[in-house]
Amino acid sequence: LQFGGRNVQHLRGQLDPIVERIRERFSAKAAARDRAYQSCRDTIRHCANAIRAIHRAEFAEAQGLMQEARGLLEKTREELSEHPDVFYGGFVEDAQKEYAEACITYALVAGEPLPSPETLGVGYAPYLNGMGEAAGELRRHLLDKLRRNEVSRCEDILSQMDEIYIALVTMDFPDAVTKGLRRTTDMVRGVLERTRGDLTVAVRQQDLEGKLKALEQQLSAIRYPGNPRA
Repeated sequence: LQFGGRNVQHLRGQLDPIVERIRERFSAKAAARDRAYQSCRDTIRHCANAIRAIHRAEFAEAQGLMQEARGLLEKTREELSEHPDVFYGGFVEDAQKEYAEACITYALVAGEPLPSPETLGVGYAPYLNGMGEAAGELRRHLLDKLRRNEVSRCEDILSQMDEIYIALVTMDFPDAVTKGLRRTTDMVRGVLERTRGDLTVAVRQQDLEGKLKALEQQLSAIRYPGNPRA
């Protein structure tokens, strides 16, 4: 028993510093993860608010919110610099995707150059998934134009959506690489087809209304040749 006790004491003397070092590392990792997780949640909230501002044409507010989101992402990257496993655990890339979506939506709606993933400081997979989500926001933008009877601008918006889909569908790689891009691409295809149908109906309706109005004017001219408005 004494021999066993000496072995236990010897083992404990070796284990204690190892376990303590691991505990300190895990504590630092957990604390960094908690801070980064909150920052990413705030990033996503800022991006959602920025997209709402974009649709209201409040571009200055949208820019301010996107700048705050970028600052939070940079803070997260610094916070997790020593914990790459946490950084690539999923929630940071989700926040990057939302940021990319907001920035791409802003560029397309405001008519500014498309930002690159390097410019935004996001990964390629979050960038492409964010671009796909931006196509959904373009549908909303197009429908807003239709409600205001601004049909002429809608063809350009539909073309932008089509270009996004063409770009995404060429990314034929495993989901482990693209982080679910295939599902996003399928979503874009569905959104694109619904939007194309909505625009087609609106264009035909506008054309029909124009022809009916012209016919009404012709009939009025025949019925009241001296006073078309009578």
